[in-house]
Amino acid sequence: MNFIKKIGLANFLLLLLCAIIIGVAEYLFLRGDHLHAIFIGLWAPTLLLVVIFIKQIKNER
Repeated sequence: MNFIKKIGLANFLLLLLCAIIIGVAEYLFLRGDHLHAIFIGLWAPTLLLVVIFIKQIKNER
C-alpha cells in the first residue's frame, strides 16, 4: 500500500495495465500468434510514453 501512495493510484493502475498487456502479448506469442503478439506488445511502451509526455507537459506549467 505504501508503494501505491508513493507513486499515486493512477500511475499504479497504468503500470498494472502495462503488465497485463505484456502478459497477454506473451500468451499470444507462446500460443503461436506472433503478429498479434507483437502488435499488442507495442501498446505497453506506447502507453508509457504517452504518460511520460503528459507528465512533462503538466510539470512545465
